Amino acid sequence: MKKSMFVLAALAAAGMAHAQANDTLKKIKDSGAVTMGVRESSGALSYTLGDGKYVGYHVEICQRVLADIQKQLGLAKLDIKYQPVTSQNRIPLVQNGTVDIECGSTTNNATRQKDVAFAVTTFVEEVRIAVKANSGITGIGQLAGKKVATTTGTTSVQTLRKHERAANVNFEEVFGKDHADSFLLLESGRADAFVMDGAILAGNIAKAKNPADFKIVGEVLSVEPIAIMMRKDDPNFKKAVDDSIKGMMKSGDIAKLWDKWFMQPIPPANTKVGMVVNENTKAAWANPNDKPMEDYAKK
Repeated sequence: MKKSMFVLAALAAAGMAHAQANDTLKKIKDSGAVTMGVRESSGALSYTLGDGKYVGYHVEICQRVLADIQKQLGLAKLDIKYQPVTSQNRIPLVQNGTVDIECGSTTNNATRQKDVAFAVTTFVEEVRIAVKANSGITGIGQLAGKKVATTTGTTSVQTLRKHERAANVNFEEVFGKDHADSFLLLESGRADAFVMDGAILAGNIAKAKNPADFKIVGEVLSVEPIAIMMRKDDPNFKKAVDDSIKGMMKSGDIAKLWDKWFMQPIPPANTKVGMVVNENTKAAWANPNDKPMEDYAKK
């Protein structure tokens, strides 16, 4: 009896320690600071202007979420620290507490949901292929024997390989360490195509020296919900983040942010991405949810 009570007490203590470790609101309130994970080249979703300045659709959504949380916690001042992350290290940095909220271009899928939590979906992405405009490549079938660039730690090439039209299409993968690096492989001719989220492709093309030299072609390879990421098992923080985002969806502010980052000229070069909001994204705004990618694949 005593032994089982001791075990129960130990489990309760461990549970409390876990709860404290995952109490992001308390951590923010006590420190007056929060760390936002950002990307350096995730198209208009999240990118750097240099000198530690990060901007984009997801960055601004997160800034508004954190302003709401600051108000909720009654903090006179909230210090936002910006931590650049990559496709490879973003999940570990959220898990170990280095990053409190990750505002990049992360696909919400069932595997990742075992390790982290996702806010309600703010953008439903379509994975596509970018090529040089004069390449003659119009779809998956022409990738046989070609070099295909993708970014280390992303799901895009796995998606391409699984696509029914990729059967018997053998290509060589080349990896960029981040999206700008992958685009450079295409730009410099070291890759014939770059497979990635359409928004990231469009954003990198918009920033290229000669945007007209590139085009996005072929079939939609997959439909992926992109969401803001945070630690698992922290329902209070997730609720605060979700409530803020749902408020933006209801007020129409999220549609205005989309227009600002995807339909208007953006810094540094004041070029326009020119990506109209798709129907899947509109549906996610109308009915907020955190369903993983696998739910979108169900017919």
